[in-house]
Amino acid sequence: MSSINQVRQPGQAATSLALYRFGPFVLNTLQHALLKEGKPVALTPKTYDTLLVLVQNHGRMLSKNELMNALWPDSYVEEANLTQQVSMIRKALGESSSNPRYIQTIPARGYRFIADVQNCTDGETNANSSAPAEELPRENTKASQPSEEPPSLTPSQLATGAKDPKAVQRATLLILAMVGVLMLAVVGVNRSFYKRPSPTPAAATPPRSLAILPLHNLRQARKDDFLGFSLADAIITKLDYVSSLSVRPSTAVEKYRNAVIDIQRVGTDLNVDTLLTGSFIRDHDNLRINYQLIDVKTDKLLGKGTIDLKYDDLLRVQDNVAQKVIQELRLNLSASEAEKIKAGAPVSPLAYEYFLRGVDLHGQHKFPMAIKMLEKSTDLDPNYAPAWAYLGASYTSDAAFELGGREQYRRAQRAYERALAIQPSQLDAQVFLANSLVDTGKVEQAVAMLRDALKTNPNYAAAHWELGYAYRFAGMLNESVAECERARQIDPLVKSNGSVLNAYLYLGQYDKFLASLPEPEDSAFFLFYRGFGEYHQKNWEHAAQDFDRAFELDPSLYTGIGKALSDAIAHREADGLEILRTLEKKIAERGVGDPEAAYKIAQAYSVLGDKAAALRALRASVEGGFFSYPYLASDPLLDSLRKQPEFVQTLNVSFTRYQAFKNKFF
Repeated sequence: MSSINQVRQPGQAATSLALYRFGPFVLNTLQHALLKEGKPVALTPKTYDTLLVLVQNHGRMLSKNELMNALWPDSYVEEANLTQQVSMIRKALGESSSNPRYIQTIPARGYRFIADVQNCTDGETNANSSAPAEELPRENTKASQPSEEPPSLTPSQLATGAKDPKAVQRATLLILAMVGVLMLAVVGVNRSFYKRPSPTPAAATPPRSLAILPLHNLRQARKDDFLGFSLADAIITKLDYVSSLSVRPSTAVEKYRNAVIDIQRVGTDLNVDTLLTGSFIRDHDNLRINYQLIDVKTDKLLGKGTIDLKYDDLLRVQDNVAQKVIQELRLNLSASEAEKIKAGAPVSPLAYEYFLRGVDLHGQHKFPMAIKMLEKSTDLDPNYAPAWAYLGASYTSDAAFELGGREQYRRAQRAYERALAIQPSQLDAQVFLANSLVDTGKVEQAVAMLRDALKTNPNYAAAHWELGYAYRFAGMLNESVAECERARQIDPLVKSNGSVLNAYLYLGQYDKFLASLPEPEDSAFFLFYRGFGEYHQKNWEHAAQDFDRAFELDPSLYTGIGKALSDAIAHREADGLEILRTLEKKIAERGVGDPEAAYKIAQAYSVLGDKAAALRALRASVEGGFFSYPYLASDPLLDSLRKQPEFVQTLNVSFTRYQAFKNKFF
């Protein structure tokens, strides 16, 4: 009977194994790289681990549970995550599930690696040859081809030394050849990373995960409630610069305001191994904060502390608690990380209080009130970068969700620029501004900014997600998937925080798209997208139900598009067209961005049969910054437009910018 203990997990290969060969591929466990004919094949760390487990257990059927336990030993993940990893491996190996050469699917049970695998030890003559002989440096090629075939030497023989001088010479030549090939492999891998979407290779092991819960107000005085969430957010922001730590964003912990905390349940819900909980009590000008750092797996208390301070000294909280977390978790910081999290310049106490109130309101999606608080904060102290960053985010959210229009976008950009002028590496400002730049058509600027943010912290999930968002606008769909999946690997809660992995939809992978969505429950946004995926699958009945429910919950921009598609299903074309015209009018009047939404309006017009309106909206979308050429070229919802001369012109405009983007960044 098989058991998970019999499955070799990533990194558990025998120490003498360096390479696994199958077909034209070499899996190099020393470099954590897959090579095809000496050239690196891009894989995410989790995809590499999945392939390694399958290859190490080649010929054996591994159940889905065995694979998931091996790959995510300390986390609960959905089966769709495994399916997705196998699909990404197949894509890298150039095979399909219908015609497998490497991975066989055992329906409803698991997977088997079926290709012949050669296990090469580091003592074998050609063990580390990851490139053809003609690609080796000339002197190493000559050394590896002596006139007489050298005998095979084991690592122990090389270490102890052979008495025969010829054997010693051959061993030396062999080592030189191996070193030369390894250097070539490293160069090849480094070149591949230079062209990858992310500016730095992802860490081989995931960072420690931490959730900082809102502090509990012991006095239950409503006037002080804002401190619980906003102080937690301040600590989160402080620790975002630590690359060895994955901190859940404040959007993920907001639901725990004033809640009774069950450590195990919350840890499971947030998919973290560490929790920071705490409470506060305010007595006039005095404030006491108690906090505990808890290991979720063992329920062990890792550390605790009490901070007594004057109310005017609130800024001390984020600095003290952040340093305590780093100390108790024994995190090693680089010099640049240590510099970024050290205590900042003093801030006006009243300005800081307005900032905290604004953050609290932003977390509750009360954007107009958040703007008032944050504007007051920046008026009182114009040199506090986080206040400008959150003010920009509130302007952007007001523009997008409240249809605040083009003026709010302009204010947002000025606020972000002010934040970055004060603190150039302010991660929130970089990510917020990048999102705004994408929505307003400046995709190229956004990508450069996000890659720079990832230099500060390669494990910053929000930056990876936004980079994936920018890539899909530019038509780099596979790259978009890779970045978004990297974000979800670092922070599995990304998909539940208002984010949608549209690139799967645009690639025509509808099952994966639907599997990537969280359960919508009563979320109008996710209900719309579930309906949109079902619509592409031609599951008309379920699509219409989800579109109608989403519109009933929140009649907004996206749900209005869904309602128009529901009307198309029910052959109420006139009703659907009226909804779309109303949406277009609002967009034109208020200058709301989001060219991706304009594209969806074009799709709905096309389905409803108004070709002129569809072409108009499509042109506006492409000119507005949504130039996803591969999607435009294959989108089935635009099939009715393809013979129109204006469609061809718009497609060409999209292709020109897509190609320029590709040449610049890849």
